[in-house]
Amino acid sequence: MAGNKDFYQVLGVADSASPEEIKKAYRRLAKQYHPDANPNDPQAAERFKAISEAHATLSDPEKRRQYDQMRRLGAFEGFARRPSGAGAAGGGAGGPQVGEEFDFSGLGLGDIFSSIFGRGRREPRKGEDFETTVEVDFRTAVLGGKVQVTIPVTDSCPACRGSGGAPGATISTCPECAGRGTVAFGQGGFAVNRPCPRCRGRGRVASTPCPTCGGMGDVRTQKSVSITVPPATETGTRVRLSGQGLPGPGGAPPGDLYVTFQVAPDRFFEREGLDLVCEVPINIAQAMLGTKLRVRTIDGKKVVLRIPPGTQPGRRFRIKGQGIRRGDRTGDQLVRVQVVVPEVLDEEQQALVRQLAQAAKLPH
Repeated sequence: MAGNKDFYQVLGVADSASPEEIKKAYRRLAKQYHPDANPNDPQAAERFKAISEAHATLSDPEKRRQYDQMRRLGAFEGFARRPSGAGAAGGGAGGPQVGEEFDFSGLGLGDIFSSIFGRGRREPRKGEDFETTVEVDFRTAVLGGKVQVTIPVTDSCPACRGSGGAPGATISTCPECAGRGTVAFGQGGFAVNRPCPRCRGRGRVASTPCPTCGGMGDVRTQKSVSITVPPATETGTRVRLSGQGLPGPGGAPPGDLYVTFQVAPDRFFEREGLDLVCEVPINIAQAMLGTKLRVRTIDGKKVVLRIPPGTQPGRRFRIKGQGIRRGDRTGDQLVRVQVVVPEVLDEEQQALVRQLAQAAKLPH
């Protein structure tokens, strides 16, 4: 969040928005600014990061309650950055000057509460959670398996090794934070420390920025993560992978990865609860006289299914235990018969059909 913008403004919703409205706004914006859809747009990546941060807070009832409390206290507006070397917040001539803008994006709610209410030394903040949707094929969703997910990560720049300086550049103490790596913001009796925006918490700056990372010291890249798809997965199933999210600042632990599965349709199988439904064609003779069919199951095997004489179009046959397994329950495979009628008959075939109709006393 920069300036007077807050999480509600980031998602474009009112502070009275329902959880469903917040989720809908997040999904729309996340799809628009996802790094995979904007591979060469660093501004889109930063916007996506802000969107994810806002959603992570506002989608959690307890975090949202704390955030709303801080918002009512004015913790996200009207603060000013204190000059380097200034005294305690709110004290003396070097106190804060209200009205300047600053960025809270480097802080979580726990950081803000700890800084304001003095709850002791702040632990390294965990990295942000990352949410993504992954399409899985029908068979993998039913039986379980693994899929690969690619997520954006921030790594130390290989050109400058994280220093932010070009080759031969002079690295000196940051004049903004006097080498501390943090600067203080405050209003009245409140004070909040956050990473220095100039040196990004390193405490040192380069005379010439690294051309690869623009002096940031890190670069955006991609990480591939193997995801286990649980058996009986349905569209909308969501799993959490602890520690597989975005890296934390300053070597802090990474956040979590949340994956929502989207099951792709299959050309042969459909799903009805724990049952699998498929359709097989037979001709008129097979329907009238009966036959045996070899029917494929979801695990790739084939079973023999007996079709009795006089089978009507659309009749279903049940193959026990060949459906979806969930816990101690297993569904069945339902085979729907489709009787295929020839579109064209020669004279001899027509004559045979007429004889058959006469013998069976069928209208013709």
